[in-house]
Amino acid sequence: MEALILEPSLYTVKAILILDNDGDRLLAKYYDDTYPSVKEQKAFEKNIFNKTHRTDSEIALLEGLTVVYKSSIDLYFYVIGSSYENELMLMAVLNCLFDSLSQMLRKNVEKRALLENMEGLFLAVDEIVDGGVILESDPQQVVHRVLQSAKEQIKWSLLR
Repeated sequence: MEALILEPSLYTVKAILILDNDGDRLLAKYYDDTYPSVKEQKAFEKNIFNKTHRTDSEIALLEGLTVVYKSSIDLYFYVIGSSYENELMLMAVLNCLFDSLSQMLRKNVEKRALLENMEGLFLAVDEIVDGGVILESDPQQVVHRVLQSAKEQIKWSLLR
């Protein structure tokens, strides 16, 4: 039997999703062409939500992908990688995202608070993962960088 040897890759995350309690997209960031069209992405998101919103587990294998997820009040957070990806790495990204948002939203991780702070969410996601490569897994560092970025934006807006 031939063993399949995969080349190591830094590209570990295929997508990060945040859905509301109806399965509707609040944030979807895809890092490859597994689902190239918005129609395919939305169908995948509905499928993933239907398979996971009633379970208490934290991991699923779906459509040949590894999915780690967590829910909070009325939000569902998903980090998706390939089927051979290390679940612990994906879970580290998920925990970093959730803990960063928890700090930024003062432990009020729910839909209304998230919608009011979308720019912080986008900055946090970009600090954690870039192009599918995990950059940071420490929520303290992510929050610090998001705050630094916000300070820079305020400074530049005042100088204009």
